[in-house]
Amino acid sequence: MLYFLVVPLNYIFAPKPKKPHLELNPHSLPEAILLIIMDIKIQNLTKTYGAQKAVDDISFEVKTGEILGFLGPNGAGKTTTMKVITGYIEGDNGNVTIGGNSVNNSATKGYIGYLPEHNPLYLEMPVIDYLGFCASIQGMEKSLVPGRIREMVKVCGLNAEKHKKIGELSKGYRQRVGLAQAMIHDPEVLILDEPTTGLDPNQIVEIRELIKNIGQEKTVILSTHILPEVEATCDRILIINKGKIVADGTAATLRKQAQGKQVLHVRIEDADVNTVFGKLQNLPTVALVDILDAPMNRFEIQSTQDTFSNREIFDLCVKNKWALTELIPFETRLEDIFRDLTLN
Repeated sequence: MLYFLVVPLNYIFAPKPKKPHLELNPHSLPEAILLIIMDIKIQNLTKTYGAQKAVDDISFEVKTGEILGFLGPNGAGKTTTMKVITGYIEGDNGNVTIGGNSVNNSATKGYIGYLPEHNPLYLEMPVIDYLGFCASIQGMEKSLVPGRIREMVKVCGLNAEKHKKIGELSKGYRQRVGLAQAMIHDPEVLILDEPTTGLDPNQIVEIRELIKNIGQEKTVILSTHILPEVEATCDRILIINKGKIVADGTAATLRKQAQGKQVLHVRIEDADVNTVFGKLQNLPTVALVDILDAPMNRFEIQSTQDTFSNREIFDLCVKNKWALTELIPFETRLEDIFRDLTLN
């Protein structure tokens, strides 16, 4: 049976770069120096489809050893950006480089592993044959292919399914095969578009750990709609909306920028609810007090900008011999930040 792979011609005929040979003593140098630096740098990237700007003059960088979570609603420009980074399509304006080399240079593509949003697989091919086929397309030396296939089968948890045809696999295992093909040639850069789609909770945890381990030495960009996954996996979050970057930072940084003011939920016993309410309002660090549950003496307290009210509330309770039985910081959820940035 014959199989045909439909990919751009520059992928098939691109000369595959050899990895640099370093005359270094690994016992005398820090581990970081031994890594191949493959930073991704995007400068003023624009891509239009007709009258619509899918990507509108965006700029950002991803460092080697960093996992970037790429978030945005459907149609925000995530997949278009990832396609430009992989060299699958070209931008209209701007520059994209990997390791200082343009992605329009066909040799750069050998450093990239790509899992597209819609995982393209040949359902009639057995898993092992498919991975061997992908390795040959990537120009791997034949002597290295069997060992690399065994490693990917182990890493991606495909051992029990490796002799089955891909069409016989569940959606979760097909996704694992897609991840294996993206990594088969040991690329320095991984671009993963919705990598955990279709996986069950146990598989999601396993793939998260796999991506985190990979991200220690490689440059990784992953897009997802599962916001807790971003916090569990990524070092940094970038949110795009209507083709423009609207947020860039760690989850903690984005929360701080979005919140600005500390919010506490407290419960104060052994006192009249109105008395407590009045005294809380008079604290110098408190901007707003709201009664959440009068019978249980529960309050929501918002501090003034860039201040904290924990100590003042504690001292107030000690002074009045009240029992402070709850003091819970209320953290802005990543879901709320995402909605605020993409719905406005």
